Amino acid sequence: MEIKVLGPGCAKCNKTEKLIQEVIAETKSDAIVTKVTDMMQIASHGVFATPSVIIDNQVKCAGKVPKKGDIKKWLGQ
Repeated sequence: MEIKVLGPGCAKCNKTEKLIQEVIAETKSDAIVTKVTDMMQIASHGVFATPSVIIDNQVKCAGKVPKKGDIKKWLGQ
């Protein structure tokens, strides 16, 4: 599973990445997290609000910090 956290590096983007890493550790998932900060790459995903979360090329969240429960659902836990 490939997870991309899209954002310029703001506090909300960092919090989103941290939450995802925590859920991966808690669930012992083998997901790989990549942080995308380049605005052109972010826009290429069709997302214009950050932070955004993309899992296996599907936008799961845009413009807000997701809740841990939502992240667990996305990971199939």
